[in-house]
Amino acid sequence: MKKVSLFVDVQNIYYTTRHSFSRNFDYNRFWAKATHNRQVVHAYAYAIDRGDPKQAQFQNILRAIGFEVKLKPYIQRKDGSAKGDWDVGITLDVMEAAAETDVIVLASGDGDFDMLLQRATQRHGVETEVYGAQLLTASSLIKAATRYIPITEDLLL
Repeated sequence: MKKVSLFVDVQNIYYTTRHSFSRNFDYNRFWAKATHNRQVVHAYAYAIDRGDPKQAQFQNILRAIGFEVKLKPYIQRKDGSAKGDWDVGITLDVMEAAAETDVIVLASGDGDFDMLLQRATQRHGVETEVYGAQLLTASSLIKAATRYIPITEDLLL
């Protein structure tokens, strides 16, 4: 049985599935598909904490599924722009997990992660799978992955 570690860029998945399908991502089905016949080593969901009770309820659902939810505060800058990015945190966690797992599963369409997947494969020989909304997943990320699994009806609520 292969060991798997899951990494979900919650904001990216939320916005890309809403934009592509006007529907929400089904985290239960994703978990079932990504972990089928595999031993889960790590499962992280990276989110922004805006102090919203509905978000807190959603985060508790993720925890009940089996994810460790990592939160970063939402920062509104004086110029009106906002900051709430988990790219560095995801990168650090993936590189640590790659040393003790067989498969890295990344749910995100963010092309910034293409080099991360390449490096994890080169350094640790791990397989990499990317789940993302097809129209909004960077082609460089798709190419960098061992397998690309487009988000389709079976992974939506």
